[in-house]
Amino acid sequence: MEMVKEIRTYCPKCNKHTVHTVKLYSAKGDSHLGMGYRRRQRKLKGYVGHVKGQATRIKASKRQKVLLECKECHYTVERVIGTRTKKKLEIKA
Repeated sequence: MEMVKEIRTYCPKCNKHTVHTVKLYSAKGDSHLGMGYRRRQRKLKGYVGHVKGQATRIKASKRQKVLLECKECHYTVERVIGTRTKKKLEIKA
C-alpha cells in the first residue's frame, strides 16, 4: 500500500483541518521489564522438559498504522489504515 507524504486532516489539538506529515509507525519489540513478560517467566520457572502454556501464534496479517504529525502544532496522532492486510505501507515521494 502506498501513502502520500502529506495529507490534510483534522487535528484535535488545533480543532481544525490542517496539513499533517505522514510517518510509518514502527512498534518496538517486547519489553523484558513488562509485567506480562515477568508473569510468564514466573509461570515457566521450574519446567525443564517442556514449556507450559505455549505462546500464541503470530497473526499472518496486521492492521497497518501511521503517525500523523500536525505541521502547525506538531501534535502526533496514530491512525489505523484499513483492515488487516499483508501488504506493508510505503510513503510515496
